[in-house]
Amino acid sequence: MTSLSSGENADRIDTSKPHPARMYDYFLGGKDNYEVDQLAAEQFMKAAPEVREGVLANRHFMHRAVRHVVAEGGIRQILDVGTGLPTEPNVHQIARSIAPETRVAYVDNDPIVATHSRALSDDPDTTVVLADLRDPVAILDHPEVRAVIDFGRPVALLLVAVVHFVADAEDPAGIVATLRDALPAGSYLVLSHATGDVHEDRREDAAAVYKNATASLNLRSHTTVLDLFGDFAMVEPGLVRVTDWRPEEVRRPDAPPIGIYGGVARKGA
Repeated sequence: MTSLSSGENADRIDTSKPHPARMYDYFLGGKDNYEVDQLAAEQFMKAAPEVREGVLANRHFMHRAVRHVVAEGGIRQILDVGTGLPTEPNVHQIARSIAPETRVAYVDNDPIVATHSRALSDDPDTTVVLADLRDPVAILDHPEVRAVIDFGRPVALLLVAVVHFVADAEDPAGIVATLRDALPAGSYLVLSHATGDVHEDRREDAAAVYKNATASLNLRSHTTVLDLFGDFAMVEPGLVRVTDWRPEEVRRPDAPPIGIYGGVARKGA
């Protein structure tokens, strides 16, 4: 099973279906997942053997992007939607290594996240909120989010490896637009998204694993992902594979191509 205790938060966790956040945790080598998540993750790795390198590359993209918006963009507030389970360094740790006053609101729809909120309970500048990306207005209006994030000042919105779990019928473009529209000028959108452009021959097998999960996997093209940034100005090098967004290390020659796009964009005046 996992290292979770059987407290009241654990009682509310649905272990009948794999959850993307817990599968992601398993890919990263974490312990906050259940057998149902492990089995689905192992099945996914058969369809996409490079997935562990992919999630690590996605995580490292997030690290670099957060450092950019804080150090170069002057951001001191971060709204991280679909944060998943904590894997150090966390967003607030990265941001505060540059600017200790940075405030962070974490949002996820899996109750397991609440089991980790106790460690942040004494930190007035950080909060963990249970909410769903599919209801962006509820996120924006959540009192705990509002207690940490001042939407009158620039905010970095993180949508890292989460929008691909929103089906087309649920209007992912409209959801992201609602969140973008709530941000003032000078804000940033950091977004990464899985794609079938890289491994077209395996996209159906990979997506099929998530059909029995709490959310489906919806692989999208470069053009479709780029449209999620709306009229925000892309930061160089634009929307690229996460391994190519301002890399700090040279990839080994035999490294597999990673089917995840990532980009950072800024809202103008």
